[in-house]
Amino acid sequence: MTIPKLMIVIPAYNEEEMLNKSLGEIDEVLTTLIKHGEVASSSKLLVVNDGSADLTWQIITDNAAKNEHITGINFSRNFGHQNAIIGGLTAALDYGDIFITIDADLQDDINAIYEMVQQYHAGYDVVYGVRNSRKTDTAFKRTTAESFYTLMKKIGVEMVPDSADYRLMSKRAVEHLLEYKESNLFLRGIVPKIGFPSTKVYYARKPREAGTSKYPLKKMLLFAWDGITSFSVAPMRLILSLGIITVFISIVMTLYTLVQHVGGNTKDGWSSLMVSLWFIGGVQLVSLSVLGEYIGKVFNEVKHRPRFIIQDNLLDGANK
Repeated sequence: MTIPKLMIVIPAYNEEEMLNKSLGEIDEVLTTLIKHGEVASSSKLLVVNDGSADLTWQIITDNAAKNEHITGINFSRNFGHQNAIIGGLTAALDYGDIFITIDADLQDDINAIYEMVQQYHAGYDVVYGVRNSRKTDTAFKRTTAESFYTLMKKIGVEMVPDSADYRLMSKRAVEHLLEYKESNLFLRGIVPKIGFPSTKVYYARKPREAGTSKYPLKKMLLFAWDGITSFSVAPMRLILSLGIITVFISIVMTLYTLVQHVGGNTKDGWSSLMVSLWFIGGVQLVSLSVLGEYIGKVFNEVKHRPRFIIQDNLLDGANK
């Protein structure tokens, strides 16, 4: 039986404070797996520098020069976390048999990698890293996250609750993932669509040790909105419902006005008129905004612009 090559893809954006520590600890895990014969000695850590403005790329090149297990690619600019993962998997595809994606901040428990690899050997193509609790989150973040997963389930989007982008995928699973060419990436929704045998590994998420979160509230909300609009037309159906409700209310108001007119009880209705105008105007503006969001996504997709551009590739010339 051939020992599989493991490629651990680590997207990094402005992680100079954490990266040396992260690479050291993840490399220890990889070295242990190699010693136990779980993965091949040619396995590597592939760090994707997503256009960092700090010393992230310098740290990657320094570590690569000292450690044969560490390599990296450098994007020409910041393309975003999801594109960094896709770019890393694309670059690593010809160099590995198993692929694990994990962030550089060490909040995801790296010891779960051992069990992920065991599950791969047990026959699973996809192994999701799933948080066993949200104790480290604020009450607000915990509530909004639970609401988001509930909403996504109701609108028909298949997701693994409390699972982010910490996962293991077999080569055939990655090959099919890369067939999804859309620019509006939401990997948490795409990966479950691939199929193949899958399972979960549970772990406790840790607080960030250094640096700042790359997903503040505003970015998290935009990410959630991208997930909804990339996988469902439910918002447009909501607009239809609002339109029907508005028409129904207008019919009721028309009948009420006619009854009042026949009874001679009509009065100046400036207040009710203004309220109605503001209500209808608000519904129209919201509707146009939602429709514009979908049109904008179509606009981005049809241009077929590259999802990432690799400026430097330390994998070039590496032994496969």
